[in-house]
This record gives sequence, structure tokens and C-alpha cells, in this order.
Amino acid sequence: MGKFVNSVDEFFKFCEENEVEFVDFRFTDIKGAWHHITYRMSAVNAELLENGMPFDGSSVDAWQPINKSDMILKPDVPTAFLDPFTADSTIIVFCDVYDIYKNELYEKCPRSIAKKALKHLDEIGVGDVAYFGPENEFFIFDDVKFRDDINSAYFRVETEEGGWSSDSEYEFGNMGHRPGTKGGYFPVQPTDSMVDLRAEMMQVLEEVGLEVMLGHHEVAQGQGEIGVKFGTLLEAADNVQKYKYVVKMVAHLNGKTATFMPKPLYGDNGNGMHVHQSIWKDGKNLFYNEGEYANLSDMARHYIGGIFKHARAVAAFTNPSTNSYKRLIPGFEAPSILTYSSQNRSASCRIPYGAGEAATRVEMRFPDSTACPYLAFSAMLLAGLDGIKTKAEPTGPMDEDLFELTLDEIREKGIPQLPHTLRGSLEALIRDNEFLKPVMSEEFLNTYKDYKFETQVWPDEARPTAFEYISTYSC
Repeated sequence: MGKFVNSVDEFFKFCEENEVEFVDFRFTDIKGAWHHITYRMSAVNAELLENGMPFDGSSVDAWQPINKSDMILKPDVPTAFLDPFTADSTIIVFCDVYDIYKNELYEKCPRSIAKKALKHLDEIGVGDVAYFGPENEFFIFDDVKFRDDINSAYFRVETEEGGWSSDSEYEFGNMGHRPGTKGGYFPVQPTDSMVDLRAEMMQVLEEVGLEVMLGHHEVAQGQGEIGVKFGTLLEAADNVQKYKYVVKMVAHLNGKTATFMPKPLYGDNGNGMHVHQSIWKDGKNLFYNEGEYANLSDMARHYIGGIFKHARAVAAFTNPSTNSYKRLIPGFEAPSILTYSSQNRSASCRIPYGAGEAATRVEMRFPDSTACPYLAFSAMLLAGLDGIKTKAEPTGPMDEDLFELTLDEIREKGIPQLPHTLRGSLEALIRDNEFLKPVMSEEFLNTYKDYKFETQVWPDEARPTAFEYISTYSC
């Protein structure tokens, strides 16, 4: 699998062979959300692909003011693939955003930031490629309802796999096979009710160019995961956008609803985005040193140290929602304790088991899929590169079950932790952001911080919750 076209000429040939009628140009905002504009195939020519398409940047959250709203979408032609869901043959092309006022890639375009991060890696001479392998978990629900009003707020999700559905009435009867809370890891049918749905997702992911390796039920009720092959930082981030699109659309077309929300269920495991990472140069894995702990090189250890050193600020990009921090609590396989360990899933950084140079990598386990992948991967790379530069030493290795430690024991051992709230991570970003500035501008960082406060932190902090009624109404 992989690229379908490599040049503009191949693009038009591919479109002709597939009788393409529409070209869908897509770009990503700072939330990580995809936006698109659709052209008739007859209106697309080589000049348009070269020069790009104008659009209104002021209509995208946290981008341009209305008096400087004109921007250009620059297509990245080799990213093109056929949309598997449209009624009429449509080809999708990833785009970067170009700033006509500064004559450069737009400083608030996440995909452009990712490109700058890779350029920075090459320019400082540390490596010539950074590989990233995200693992995006998701929930499939049968129904979701929620309300947020001045006098009422609630959510309710339904899945036939939910333990709460054991006495529900179904048209053909209640069969009673359910995984139960934290009981969903690898059961077969009929307990795993999503086998055919995941299989369809895996097939469609291959259609759009991802190399799919596996799929399985995850720990929580209604939760799944599909494993795809790693890529360069930019390829991996592009693949996350494809992955989320396909999972949501296949679920939708099957009368289901998919979410990558970190913690939709109280008391059950949440959705993570574990991210495997390594840096290579001249075809050699710089994270590999045979015979050392977990075969990790000094560079790899310092890379981990850099991410941990800046983790509280990095979390503003890797865990950028208030819901993110409801997942990062002990007992649900979502580590927030900043140490590393070989094959230990309770550590924030796990060194997966692998034979030889090609498989040696580090796996950061705290990120989640509310992250914009371009920004999350870039932030971790930049923190890691700073760690390599300063020879930062991470806490560890620690091979014990860290989930068993009490908060007092964590403090006594001097183990650093991630922030407990999005506010905490954003305030850390205010204090600690120099390591990002080779790639992320001051204007972007301020915009990002302010946007997250305005759209996440302050609205969340202002709202009473059902639990607060339970705990304080009668006080």
C-alpha cells in the first residue's frame, strides 16, 4: 500500500482511469479537525495544483482576522487517494496552507508545522528521518445523546456490549454475551460484537493507502483498535486523519457512531493514542545500542528525558482536551507517571519488546486522539531533540507496577507526573516553550494557548456537573 500518484501527470492519469468527477481538497485546523473544499474535476488543471486555491482563513477557528482573511491551499499531490464513501468518484488531496502576506507556509497550519519540524531535524544534523507509529483506540456506540443547557446537562451512550444493557429489550431477544467493565481484551464472538465492523474498517483503510496489520477488541465495553504500519512524522499524522475518517464513516454507514474521545465511560478504560518513535540517519536506527537496557542508545534515553523534561508543556498538544485528564488517572492503563521501562505498560514510556535494530523504539503512552497529530508529533519530536541536545536523563528505568504506587509513594520517590488538568498543561506551556520555537512561532503558541483556554478550560470550569450535585447539593 502507500502512494497512488507521485506527480501531477500521474494524478491526472489516475483520475482519468478512475473516472473522477470531483477533487476534494482537505486541510487541518489547530484542533486537528479536517476541513474541505470540493472542485469539479473539469475545473482542476496543473496550474491550479501548482498555485493552489484561495479560501477564507478568517472562517477557521483561531486563524486569520477578517481584514487579512485571504489564504491559499497548496495541494500535496502525492497524498491523493479515492474517497471510499462518496456516491460519485471523488479524489481527496491533502493540502498545506500558504500565507500570502508573509509569502511562506502558514505558521498556524499544523501540517506545515510538521513539515518544519522534519526540516529542523535534518538541519541540526541529528537524523534524516523520524518515524512515528500511533495507536488510536476508539469506541463504537449504538446511540449517543447529550445536552448542555443553563439548567440541565447530561450524556447517555448505548451499546449492546454495555453491562447496563443486560436487562434491555431487543427485537430478537437479549443474548447476554457482554465483556463487562475492563473485560473486553481479546474475547471472541459473540462477546466481541464488532468483528465484522472492524474487518470492514480494516479493508477500507487498505483501500485508502494504509498498511493494516491487525484489529482487535480493546479492554473497555464497545472499544476497539486497528493497528497500521508506522511512517515518517508527516505520513503518520496524515494516516491518523485517514484512520479517524474511515472509522467514523464505516461506523456511521452501519448505523453506529464512533468516537475517539479519551474518556466517554466512567469507571472503564479510555481511548489512548500510544505513539512509537525513533530517529534514523543514513539507514541506521540511532535509538539502538545492543546490550544496553532494552537495547536503548544514549540518544534514545536522552530523547525520552527531553519529552519528560517538557512533558507538562507537551501535554498541551498531546492531551489537549479537558476530557483527556479524566483518562490520565491510576487504574485504567493510562499512565501519567513520567518514567520509562521495558515492556511495562504502567510507565509513561514503554520500550516494546523487539528483536534487533529495526524494532527498537520508544512508546509514549500518555497521548490521546483529541490531539492534532501534526502538533502532537512535532511537540514530542522537538522536546526529544532538546533532550538529546542537553543530555536530559529520564527518571528510571522502573520495572515495577507503577499503578500500585500511592500518591505519597510517587512523591517520596521523586517521580515527576503529568499535569492533572488541561489548565495545568497550558500554564506549563506558558512557562516552558523555548524548545518549541525553532518550529512553532510565538504568535502560534499564544493563539493555541488562548484558544484552548477559551474553548475548553473556561467553559468546563464554569459548568456544574451531576457529581457536584451529588456531593454538594445538600451541604
